[in-house]
Amino acid sequence: MPTKSYRADLHIHTVLSPCGDLYMSPSAIIEQAKKLHLDVIAITDHNTTRQVKVTQQIGKENGIFVIGGVEITTQEEAHALAYFENDEQLDAFQEFIDEHIPHIPNDEERFGYQLIVDKDEEILGEEEWLLISALDVDLDTLYDKVHEIGGLFVPAHVNKPASSLMSQLGFVPPDIKADALEISKHVKKEDFLKKFAYLKKRTFTKSSDAHFLHIIGEVHCVLNMYDLTFDEFRKTLKGEDGRFIDTEPKEKLQLLYG
Repeated sequence: MPTKSYRADLHIHTVLSPCGDLYMSPSAIIEQAKKLHLDVIAITDHNTTRQVKVTQQIGKENGIFVIGGVEITTQEEAHALAYFENDEQLDAFQEFIDEHIPHIPNDEERFGYQLIVDKDEEILGEEEWLLISALDVDLDTLYDKVHEIGGLFVPAHVNKPASSLMSQLGFVPPDIKADALEISKHVKKEDFLKKFAYLKKRTFTKSSDAHFLHIIGEVHCVLNMYDLTFDEFRKTLKGEDGRFIDTEPKEKLQLLYG
């Protein structure tokens, strides 16, 4: 049986991230994803999962599969994505984050608002602590914790000039504990592997890292798998049984409006 192709943007921020635009509400994100004919998105706010569940609810109502995630700032100040299958896992990791994030109050004028909103864009609350702070937990420990809970761990934009493995460590460790590696959206996989040939057996993703509505889907990847489930996503990151990820799809999503 051949795999099916699913358009995916696996790195999207909401209005809860201090650097996320105020128009990045869950409902607006799903509306934009639907216009772009995306099949899968992941909500990955900085150091919080508290905007995931409402986005998943709206996504389900609109035929968009929403993966619950988070973009963690590690002790090394490198960014990493974690993806989770269900509410229990999300809640467990949120509890872990709350235990390890420094209690630095957010400065809204300097960093931006950190708003929790409902499906009607009504404000339910705000995150008190600055979400772009680094947790007091290193990369390897975070990988272990994410896997203990049952999630997937993907270092973010690994070759980006800031907040990445390259910027913080000076290289991408060949033995990095990860389920996949996210490449910066500005670089093609083939060009990346010219510099990092030792990583050619790794699975790679590429996404928009959208903080604004018009950036959603600007860069996306295609998940070639057998069904639209988290278990299939997990197997696709492992490259099992013919599943694979195309990080350089020929089709540009902005051409799919209508």
